Amino acid sequence: MTGSKYVSWFEAISIDDVPLVGGKNASLGEMYRELTNKDIKIPNGFAITADAYWHVLESAEIVDDLKKTLEGLDIDDVTDLAKRGKKARNLILDAGIPDGLWDEVKAAYDKLCEQYGEDTDVAVRSSATAEDLPNASFAGQQETYLNIHGYHSLKDACNRCFASLFTDRAISYRVNNGFDHFAVGLSIGVMKMVRSDLASSGVIFTIDTETGFENVVFITGAYGLGENVVQGLVNPDEFYVFKPTLNANFKPIIKKQKGSKEIKMIYGRGDSRVLTRNVDVPEAERKQYCISDDEVLQLANFAVTIEEHYSQKREKHVPMDIEWAKDGETGELFIVQARPETVQSLKRKDVLETYYLDDTSGVIVTGRSVGAKIATGKVHVIPDVSQLNEFNTGEVLVADTTTPDWEPVMKRAAAIITNKGGRTCHAAIVSRELGIPAVVGAENATEILENGMDVTVSCAEGDAGRVYEGTLSFHTEIVELEGIEKTKTEIMMNLGNPEEAFALSMIPNDGIGLARLEFIITSYIKVHPMALIHPEKVEDEDVLEEIDKLTGRYENKADFFVGKLAQGVGTIAAAFYPKPVVVRMSDFKSNEYASLIGGEYFEFEENNPMLGFRGASRYYDKRYREGFALECKAMKKVRDVMGLTNLILMIPFCRRIEEAEKVLEEMKKNGLVRGENGLQVYMMTEIPSNVLLIDEFSQYFDGFSIGSNDLTQLTLGVDRDSEILASSFDERDEAVKKIVSMAVQGAKRNNKHSGLCGQAPSDFPEFAEFLVKEGIDSISLNPDSVMKIALKVVEVEKGIKESK
Repeated sequence: MTGSKYVSWFEAISIDDVPLVGGKNASLGEMYRELTNKDIKIPNGFAITADAYWHVLESAEIVDDLKKTLEGLDIDDVTDLAKRGKKARNLILDAGIPDGLWDEVKAAYDKLCEQYGEDTDVAVRSSATAEDLPNASFAGQQETYLNIHGYHSLKDACNRCFASLFTDRAISYRVNNGFDHFAVGLSIGVMKMVRSDLASSGVIFTIDTETGFENVVFITGAYGLGENVVQGLVNPDEFYVFKPTLNANFKPIIKKQKGSKEIKMIYGRGDSRVLTRNVDVPEAERKQYCISDDEVLQLANFAVTIEEHYSQKREKHVPMDIEWAKDGETGELFIVQARPETVQSLKRKDVLETYYLDDTSGVIVTGRSVGAKIATGKVHVIPDVSQLNEFNTGEVLVADTTTPDWEPVMKRAAAIITNKGGRTCHAAIVSRELGIPAVVGAENATEILENGMDVTVSCAEGDAGRVYEGTLSFHTEIVELEGIEKTKTEIMMNLGNPEEAFALSMIPNDGIGLARLEFIITSYIKVHPMALIHPEKVEDEDVLEEIDKLTGRYENKADFFVGKLAQGVGTIAAAFYPKPVVVRMSDFKSNEYASLIGGEYFEFEENNPMLGFRGASRYYDKRYREGFALECKAMKKVRDVMGLTNLILMIPFCRRIEEAEKVLEEMKKNGLVRGENGLQVYMMTEIPSNVLLIDEFSQYFDGFSIGSNDLTQLTLGVDRDSEILASSFDERDEAVKKIVSMAVQGAKRNNKHSGLCGQAPSDFPEFAEFLVKEGIDSISLNPDSVMKIALKVVEVEKGIKESK
């Protein structure tokens, strides 16, 4: 590494220079040297080395004083910690920066101004020599100063950075992680500011932060400088991009969620000493995403390139935590930091721990879940940092937001709830490191939750974190994944909620045997598709207003349906890629369709909806044909735009051969042609006619998935919803087993895939045993039954093999 005694430019720094320039600067230098030639933009800058920090301490002869200040420290005594921390910082601030050192810094700043312009604006960022390591992030422990101009401001910012090695949270973090205070030095990075105050910025992870699912890039962003996203002062936009098909040049944005983005941090006024300030974001901008889809994909490509580079350097997979910024003057995207992710990447991969709620109660507040655990405790609302000393171990910490100064108390909390912030904010990062469940972005939690309330905080139900009334019982299941035997019969899963997909993909499986569209439509879309296509037929102004509120920025309301449905299905298909994911096209009954927003204007009352206008019969009928076209458009987007060709489509409740022909023709009109681009179409085998004519149906379908619930109902003539006849509804009945056997053997006879996706094998291991003996290709189970039934299948298959 070249340069003057205490200053080194990014171009001369590599990742091997952590002892001299700290983790942050070493990473910036590595990227500036190695990745700018791969079209990744990194602002130029220089590092003031850790040698400079020791020079400051030794020149002022304050090392012994600092050691005495920290002798006998108890970090759990928040008041004493604050007192000692302030004294340590003041020792360094009073020491100042020696003249020789300052001359070097000044000369380097002058050179930077030659490149970017007179009195250029820079970010002055702390970089500890124990920071951004693969097993310790030190995120947010030291200070950063933005929009620094001129010698005076630069010198002051550098002095404060050196002192920030002894912030209360940094002292506490080092003690908790076993680092000697005087074995850690501090370097300072001085880099050209990216004018994201005029655009947007955020954080990227090359791994799902909550489940450790490795095949996605997770991007958060908000308007203005990035501090608000990191500090959790805003609820940012979120984007998920699927890596494998991104690398194949598809556009796999599998999930988008708009944040409220109420404020943005911009530069202070020219005549003010305030360097940055927060202002409100106009309502119209809040309703838009802060970056375009093309920019999301560009950032995802940057992130994948960075992850690949660091993985090659370390000779193992290294998920990354990256900061990005968009320059509002040039429109360019920059990477301003990258560090190894230090939570999910360090977890054991051979053990699966799952939390389950045993009870339920009223949901008080919801937000974004952090982690996948459940905790209970009494609420303690902390309005500001001055009241932290009142917090008791085991309570549920509730706050507007948290900063690194809160960390000594956060580690004593049972759970954490904040009004503001996304999954990459400070509260989320620290909660993950501590293994504490957190609900962030809960908006009005501090107003609704009251001190002393007993609550249950659940982050075990997907993306949504929920705070329930009272103390609910819950349990955990731990599965050792090593040594689990593979079954010949495919063990697949039933799934409706895309939010659970990443986590459930960790369970040993052979794909998804039944993914239901109904959950996505009712939970995320909520509107009847025909009401989006023909709003003129909706007569109620309140309903139209509700539709407008949901569809927001979409000029064409139908695109809202297509986009949301594609994202939901895309998330599931991505989670299990390249394994098959069988998605059943919509199978609402007419009364269920009518309950969707605007549905009453497009549905009619039926005496027996279970046997009425449902499934395939709707798809080609003029009353729903346009709605089915939207479903097809969404599925085509998942396969052709996202590149998720593992998606198999399944047609439910197809009564007759003529109906199969009509449905396939309707799909063809909408660009879904069986056999084209590997598209397979299955039939839900749930009507006796499907089994009796399975040879004929085999000409139209690639596989048959037995729906044991409806098939049992229609074989036995029992209404499955009837309480009176509940005891007569039994999939283990000999008649049901006979017709299931006919379906499996018929599929085999025609060389078609056979599977079963009903409830029976999840509830009755003996029914699963029957299916295996029949030679079925796959059994699709509820996720919580997979391991139990898989072990049963292993046992049955061994018995069959031994008996031969």
